[in-house]
Amino acid sequence: MKAVVVRPDPGSEYPTPERCAILEAWNRPEDAAVSIARARVAPGVSTRPHRLRGVVERYLIVEGQGAVRLGDEPGKTVGPGDVVVIPAGVSQSIRNIGDRDLVFHCICTPRFTPDCYESLD
Repeated sequence: MKAVVVRPDPGSEYPTPERCAILEAWNRPEDAAVSIARARVAPGVSTRPHRLRGVVERYLIVEGQGAVRLGDEPGKTVGPGDVVVIPAGVSQSIRNIGDRDLVFHCICTPRFTPDCYESLD
């Protein structure tokens, strides 16, 4: 792999059935080890419960306030600078509890592919 700078196009952000908007920053078959996407959740919205098979996900919170639910654990409040580590196969959902968009980066290892996603509702 060669050195590269990637600048995602904000116009390529897309809504998901999960109730958030995603902007793919890095998700390439030639770099199967990792994917990076920016997620945006509107105020008052919760993402649908889901899990990723065989993929560890980390949320790096950039803006806003959220309440994250992982597996059977009680919800935890998160904000800018917090990192949420979600082991493969663990159910997850995040709710925007603030008055502006909740924005976070989703860092997946190995990279996210649609076949690893499992809706739980």
